[in-house]
Amino acid sequence: MANKDAFLDYIKNGYTFQGEHFKLGCAMLDGEVVSGADVFLPLKTLNRHGLIAGATGTGKTKTLQVIAEGLSDASVPVLLMDIKGDLSGIAAAGADNPKIAERYQKIGGTWSPAAYPSELLSLSQEKGVRLRATVSEFGPILLSKILELNDTQAGLVAMLFKYCDDNKLPLLDLKDFKKVLQFAADEGKAELEKDYGKISTTSTGTILRKVIELEQQGAELFFGEKSFEVDDLMRMSDDGRGMVSILRVNDIQDRPKLFSTFMLSLLAELYATLPEEGDLDKPKLVMFIDEAHLIFNEASDALLKQIDTIIKLIRSKGIGIFFCTQNPMDVPASVLGQLGLKVQHALRAFTANDRKTIKQTAENYPLSDFYKTDELLTQIGIGEALITCLNEKGVPTPLAATMLVSPRSRMDVLTDAEIDKIVNGSKLVKKYSETIDSESAYEILTAKLQEAADKTAAEPAPAKGGKQEKSLLEEVMGSSAMKQAGRTAASIITRSLLGALGLGGKSKKGSWF
Repeated sequence: MANKDAFLDYIKNGYTFQGEHFKLGCAMLDGEVVSGADVFLPLKTLNRHGLIAGATGTGKTKTLQVIAEGLSDASVPVLLMDIKGDLSGIAAAGADNPKIAERYQKIGGTWSPAAYPSELLSLSQEKGVRLRATVSEFGPILLSKILELNDTQAGLVAMLFKYCDDNKLPLLDLKDFKKVLQFAADEGKAELEKDYGKISTTSTGTILRKVIELEQQGAELFFGEKSFEVDDLMRMSDDGRGMVSILRVNDIQDRPKLFSTFMLSLLAELYATLPEEGDLDKPKLVMFIDEAHLIFNEASDALLKQIDTIIKLIRSKGIGIFFCTQNPMDVPASVLGQLGLKVQHALRAFTANDRKTIKQTAENYPLSDFYKTDELLTQIGIGEALITCLNEKGVPTPLAATMLVSPRSRMDVLTDAEIDKIVNGSKLVKKYSETIDSESAYEILTAKLQEAADKTAAEPAPAKGGKQEKSLLEEVMGSSAMKQAGRTAASIITRSLLGALGLGGKSKKGSWF
């Protein structure tokens, strides 16, 4: 009994907070729930990021759902990366069952179903708000990183962006950027080299191939108009709850470059555009990345370095980032060390490597007189987890083996009819559904080459009777470079008329890239 009383005091002292907080569950000792040993999460430190880890089927996705619900109830907007497609149920009310009733008899409190205000987002042809950005807004540095260019190639990209800025050539989609690359390698090479420096045809060819590779993963759907604005991620519902934005990316798991492109740009734009806030009473936005191992396993070095940098800096902007994955070792050590909240579900010890991972995982948690952490990691059940977070002073709370509360929303996917209802009622879908077709670099350069070709065709042929001295204009028009320009222009125009290339749109101030 003394041990139980000491444990109760230990948890109460560690999880009592002055500011806003919500209940995550009730702590357990020797496999039994200790009544009154409630485990809360303080909103003040949820911008210090977090990790939700555990083997398949242990309940980590539902834990993510519970935390997202608590944030929404506290008027904090949430962004969910729904890679498996099973987070959309947060938009519908859950259904009571005997297991929920049994759980709440142990942990205390009451359960009531609730649907949460939700917005469905998409990077592809999935139903929902289309997320787009123009190439100009994306910028030469991020574009070079996602294309994995070397310093020479990145310098060339920066030069081309400068040329386009100086000559009012909007870069709106990948078609525009490809056109500029082709122009710089052929017809415009002399012009660019005169004012901007030497251009390597080999480098332009390499960059073009990498752009085509990105296109093959569906990036042409991402680059273009109308650009998404980050303020639309931080909205409140009519009843004052934080809006839950669900990015449905279950159809792009086999296209890591597209997802990396989105992640890199979103993190960079949030950091670049939001003001410094210092320590807020609660976050402005919390982002959850489900199945995060897919990002870290497939991401480029540029993305990994960017995440590492952003995770260290973006908390001062009021943004929290949570990673949900199967194995905590999936997250790079440099990132793992920045995560204040850790929710560890059960791990499985089937192999020697599994046992090594469990030992390493146990060492990431605070020492406890009440638990043998490495043994407990394999013994906790479904819907239970080891928890530690940061208190309001930034100090880690005691380790607590916790029976978690149940999600109030549906623990399953939405039906097609329910998805249609959300999409049809969305103001953002109407705002971003239109694909704008405006004049951009592709059209301007194509017209420029067409004009040159027309002038060449209009020049009168020389008289047959005798040799005449050519004018300077005739010499230029008859040069091999101009002839090549005419042939290239005709080829490009023909492809355009056949519909092989699409059109883009203008950049708009205030967008998220």
